[in-house]
Amino acid sequence: MTHGDHIMVQSIPVNSHLPLSPISAQTLYIDIEHVEVQDDPRKWPMTRKRIILLVISIAAMVNGLGANLYNPAISEIASDLHASSRQISWSLSLFILFQGNVPLLWSVLSEVYGRKKMYLLSLAICTVACVVAATAKSIGVLVGIRCLQAVGTSAVLSLGAATLADLYDPHERGAIMGLYYCAPLLGPALGPIIGGVLTHAFTWRATFWFLVIFTGTCIFPFLLFKDTFRRERSLTYQRIAKQLHQRALEESRRQSQTSTKIGEPGSERKEKESETPKKIESSTLDADGRTSNTRHNDPEAQNPTHDMGSHSLPPLHEIKVSLKDVNPIHPMILVFRRVNNILIVIASGLNFAFSYSIGYTCARTLSNNYHYGALKIGLVLLSFGVGNVLGSVLGGQWSDLVQKNLMRLRSIIIPMFILPSSNLAYAWVSDKHAHIAALCISLFFAGFSSIWIYSCSLAYMVDANVGRSCVRGTFGFVAAEVAVPLQDAIRDGGLYTLWAGLMLVSELLLLLVMWKGQGWRERAEEDESK
Repeated sequence: MTHGDHIMVQSIPVNSHLPLSPISAQTLYIDIEHVEVQDDPRKWPMTRKRIILLVISIAAMVNGLGANLYNPAISEIASDLHASSRQISWSLSLFILFQGNVPLLWSVLSEVYGRKKMYLLSLAICTVACVVAATAKSIGVLVGIRCLQAVGTSAVLSLGAATLADLYDPHERGAIMGLYYCAPLLGPALGPIIGGVLTHAFTWRATFWFLVIFTGTCIFPFLLFKDTFRRERSLTYQRIAKQLHQRALEESRRQSQTSTKIGEPGSERKEKESETPKKIESSTLDADGRTSNTRHNDPEAQNPTHDMGSHSLPPLHEIKVSLKDVNPIHPMILVFRRVNNILIVIASGLNFAFSYSIGYTCARTLSNNYHYGALKIGLVLLSFGVGNVLGSVLGGQWSDLVQKNLMRLRSIIIPMFILPSSNLAYAWVSDKHAHIAALCISLFFAGFSSIWIYSCSLAYMVDANVGRSCVRGTFGFVAAEVAVPLQDAIRDGGLYTLWAGLMLVSELLLLLVMWKGQGWRERAEEDESK
């Protein structure tokens, strides 16, 4: 909730004795994306930025590793803990649900306490959860602790995107997001291999001990991490400054009206106070959160604070924010106000859900129909992960070439042709138990095209509405819950023919945003300015 948005500041009518009315005043939009801040992270040396990018990218790998180390070991876990397919599904689907929805909480906490503390806290939670998971003696304990593990793994990926928005301007973010997602996507790429090797050499518990070592190691770089969060670019702080501004004006106006009733001396005071609204007409909030005037030739206008009767607006650094000031529902409301956001969220949610569905069901298919062990399952799933990595890099680079406005979404035209066809190919290659090479090729192109579309739509959402979707986690939860029953009922051929149709629906939604999105955004901004 920090970048890529505008705040509205109401200019005050000259006839200040009238009641304050949101409609009677001209509304200005201020791009807080480029507000001047002290020690601006975007002006940091490129070397420091790259080190931060490397640190958060490696730490974000825990997000993909947490889910994908698990898949090759599913058969062993079910056998060791005497778990049913339904219980194993719960251990996957609840993990996805928590991992998708908890980032909203981390975002709220980071607005109050900064990003660094949240990175450290989340990694510590994940480390402890993995220790408990590695020693679990029942499937119930494993399911429960996997939820806590998801809480820990969810922060780095979501806060990482916000950190990159702190560091880079919008025109740079497509390529940077592509590079950033390379490391987290190494989780899906390397997770099955690592999980397969560890399970084959030791037991499934070794996968969680590996995560203990990995997350514990990631904590140390964050101890030296310099926080990138700047309150001047936070809508939360700006909103509170605006509220203080309006309260001071209302109090000043009440005093003016009271003094008018007293008599002539009050009229003189009223005259004096009425000058203040004239001076702050077309006012804005500057980098310190103070009201600043566009009339730079007025010496009083350049005063750091405006005297509104006996009330001065405090500078931003004096504004104290607590959790009660941060509304976690507000970002969701802002998302669903706009049609283009709703369509993007649904499309990316379907894409996200597909990735989790195919990883889980493919592991079952390879175990049941191809009779592969954990190591071979990991090697086959590697093809999907490699496709993810290449799609993320190429998609991000191509996205920046067509970045202007909604043109960023046009970068997904190429993978739009590949994704449904690769889904159909996988559906029937898997259903007919074709040669494993054909399965690997279809998995590669499915991973390549799905992440290209997903990362470009994510970059668009970062530019348009930062960090405002937990819908994809819910979609992933539903996909994981229905995957096994559908796979058993209609087999892989029917299931992934269905997914091919859903991918076509998601692509049509994105095409609709390309066509109508600009008009929707302009109308939404007009409505929000009233």
